[in-house]
Amino acid sequence: MVRVLQLKNVTKRFGKHTAVDQLTLTIPEGEMFGFLGANGAGKTTTFRMILNLLENTEGEIFWHGKKITYAQSNEIGYLPEERGLYPKLTVKDQLVYLAKLRGMAKADSVKALKSWLERFNITEYENKKVEELSKGNQQKIQFISAVLHNPRLLILDEPFSGLDPVNVEMLKKAVIELKQSGTSIIFSSHRMEHVEELCRFLCIMKHGKPVVEGDLTEIKRSFRKKNITISADYDLTFLSETAGVVKYQETQQGCKLQIASSEDAPVVWKLLTEKGFVNKFEVEEPTLNDIFIEKAGESYA
Repeated sequence: MVRVLQLKNVTKRFGKHTAVDQLTLTIPEGEMFGFLGANGAGKTTTFRMILNLLENTEGEIFWHGKKITYAQSNEIGYLPEERGLYPKLTVKDQLVYLAKLRGMAKADSVKALKSWLERFNITEYENKKVEELSKGNQQKIQFISAVLHNPRLLILDEPFSGLDPVNVEMLKKAVIELKQSGTSIIFSSHRMEHVEELCRFLCIMKHGKPVVEGDLTEIKRSFRKKNITISADYDLTFLSETAGVVKYQETQQGCKLQIASSEDAPVVWKLLTEKGFVNKFEVEEPTLNDIFIEKAGESYA
């Protein structure tokens, strides 16, 4: 695994408050890395240290084996969670200006800009002021500003915010194609299903420290709790009091359970078959949201 970005024992303090505490991470090249945590977990502070907008108190950050500096900023794209556009400027003037700051020639930026606007079906907004656009279209423009200069590393903080499902899929496709072209991506979102779909590796932060890190498939396999979906033609509420069942939820077809470990599944199955015919009994790995609740203590469901 080629390491494009490494954080070693990185700490950031603001007075007596420690926002990031001895964080060590490796971001693989050409992969999409999920970076998760509740508000205040240290995600944005970490992004700003990678971008050299904040200086880390301790530790080191390396880019392809060398200590990262502001000189690498042209190789990084950043889509912040908060809006960062100039409302009074036109889309074209704004994006060409931002691309120039990243070292792009005007002719190249205009060509790339027109291509992205066409891709997102918003060519008619090229000469409109940003403040005249809807929130969803402003988010598209902000995304374009982060990728126009073809960054080698792209940091996306809530990239699908303000988008309807159709535009989420449009942006998601663009992100996947950027990854396939070799861009390394750090992806942060409160929508666990998006992270689960897009990211192979991830880190969950809590109070400035990682509580889960690694390959998502391996993380799920090592997580003892499992989910069971059950459908039957009789009352299943007795399962809520069954040993090993840690969560019970009724559904229209039956119920969903979370069990403490896979060893509890045969016990549940035996109890069910003693009562009658079972239409469906499906044991599944935990969702990323299940893991997040367990490790970070909060849910974004």
